[in-house]
Amino acid sequence: MEEPAASSQARAVQQLMAQRCGQHYIDGDWCPGEGPATAVIDPASGRSTGHFHHATPAERERAIQAAQRAQSQWWNLSALDRAEALHSVADRLVAISGRLGECLTREMGKPFRESNWEGNASAGAFRHYAELARHDQGRIAGPAIAGQLQMTIKEPLGTVVAILPFNYPVLLFSWQAAAALAAGNAVIAKPSELTPLTLLVLMEAFRHLPAGLVQVLNGGPELGEALVSHPHTHAIAFTGNVRGAQAVARAAAERFKPVLIEASGNDPFLVMPSACIDTAARGAAYAAFVNCGQVCTSAERFYVHEAIYEPFVAALAEQAQKLRIGNGLGRVDLGPLASERERRRVEAIVAAAIAEGAQLVCGGRRPPDLQEGWYYEPTVLKVNHDHAIMHGECFGPIAPVARVGSLEEAIAKANDSDLGLGANIYTNDLREAFAAIHGIESGIVWVNTPLNDNDAVPFGGRKLTGSGRELGAEGLEQFRRSKMVMIAPKAEADPEWFPYPDEAAFSSTCSQ
Repeated sequence: MEEPAASSQARAVQQLMAQRCGQHYIDGDWCPGEGPATAVIDPASGRSTGHFHHATPAERERAIQAAQRAQSQWWNLSALDRAEALHSVADRLVAISGRLGECLTREMGKPFRESNWEGNASAGAFRHYAELARHDQGRIAGPAIAGQLQMTIKEPLGTVVAILPFNYPVLLFSWQAAAALAAGNAVIAKPSELTPLTLLVLMEAFRHLPAGLVQVLNGGPELGEALVSHPHTHAIAFTGNVRGAQAVARAAAERFKPVLIEASGNDPFLVMPSACIDTAARGAAYAAFVNCGQVCTSAERFYVHEAIYEPFVAALAEQAQKLRIGNGLGRVDLGPLASERERRRVEAIVAAAIAEGAQLVCGGRRPPDLQEGWYYEPTVLKVNHDHAIMHGECFGPIAPVARVGSLEEAIAKANDSDLGLGANIYTNDLREAFAAIHGIESGIVWVNTPLNDNDAVPFGGRKLTGSGRELGAEGLEQFRRSKMVMIAPKAEADPEWFPYPDEAAFSSTCSQ
C-alpha cells in the first residue's frame, strides 16, 4: 500500500534533522562539530529529537576568518549582482518553507501554520532589502566649495553576529540577515539552544552565496560572549532578555560596535467602549496566545474600560476555551511551550498572581488530556494594575485583564513599565486612537490590527526594550556606516592653505 505523501515528507524531514544533528555551517558547508553535545527536546513529547555540538574556539576562529574573506568578495560584487543573489535567497526560502516549518515545529512546538509562515514571510524581507540597497548607496550634497563633488557613501560594517531566540528563529534571522547582507556584510548566526537545527536546514537557501558569507555556529552563552567580544566581528544583533542584552551591550561597547537589541516586551492592550466587543476579544485572543504567547510583542497587559469590562472578559475567556491545543503538526491553534523550564516559569507566574489576589477566569493548568509535552492552557485572569504580573514579561499564554475608568487612565497605566516595544488599542473613536498613538511610550502602536508588521516599516522599541530598528530603511542603516567624500576636479592651491596672510593675524584692534 502506498504511503501517504504527508508521512513520506515527515520521514524525509526527520532524516534531514538527523543529518544536521551535531553540525555547524562553516565556510559554505555543513561540518560535524567537535565540542560537547547537548540534546534537542521535542516540546510536544518531551523526548529527544536530536542533538547539537557546542562550537569550539577553533571552529569559531575558522568561521570568523571565512566571514572576513567572503565579505570582501561579496562587497566587490556590483549592487545588481548582490540584489539578484538576495532575490534568489527569497526564491529558495519559499521552496523549502514546508520542510523548514516542519523542522521548526518539531524543535519548538508552534503550529505548522505559524512555522511555515516564517519561511514565506522571510522571503519578503530579502526581496525588500535586495531592491532598497540597490537604490540607495548614499547621497550627493550641495558642495561647500564651488565645482567639487561632495557626497556620502554607505559602506558595510564587516561581520555581523546575530544571536537569536527560540520563538521566531527563521523570521528574526531573516530580518537581520537580509538587511546586513544587502548592506554588504557577512553574517554569523548563533541560534538558541532550543532551536539549533532549524537554522542549519535554513542554510539550504544560502548555498549559492560566497562560501563563508552566512554561517551558523551552535553553542551556549559562552559562544555568544566570544563572538560579541571578538576583535574581528563588527556589529551585533541580539534578541533576548534584558539581562542578556545589557551584557551584550557592555561587551560591544568595549570596541564601540554598533548593537541592535530587542530585549523584551510587556505590551499593553487597551479596549474602549466604542469597540466591538466580539472583534476586540478575538483580536485579544490572537495577540495574547499566538505562538503560545511566546512573542516579544504579545499582548501581556489588558486595560479594559469599566463600561465593558465584564462582557469583554467573558468574551475573551470564550475565545480562549475554543482554542485547540496539541502537537503543532496536528490540526491545532496552540502548541506546547518551548521547554519544560518555560512551562514551570509560566506556572509560577500564574500561581503568584492568584496568591496576590488575581481571579482565575479560565485555564491556569496543564491540559488533562495531554500527559506528554510542555502544554499549558490559555489563561485569562482578572487582575489589578499593581499586581506583579502586570510589570514583567510573561512570555506565555496568559491574558491578565485590569479595569480602567478612562482612556487617560489606560494610557497612564500602559506607560507604567520599564519596557516599551508595542501597544494595542481597540476603539472606533478616531480621537481615542490618536491620543493613544501619541500618548503611549512604545516603538509600535497597533490600532484595531494587533501584531502585524511590514518589511518597509521599522520595528523596535523604547526604554529597556532595547535600541536600534529592524525592517524599513532604518533596518538597512543599522548595518552600514557613512563615509564623507569630497572630490575636486583639479588639484590646485586653496586660499585656506599656508602661509596665512598677515592681515589675518591677531592685533589689539580685533578685541575692541
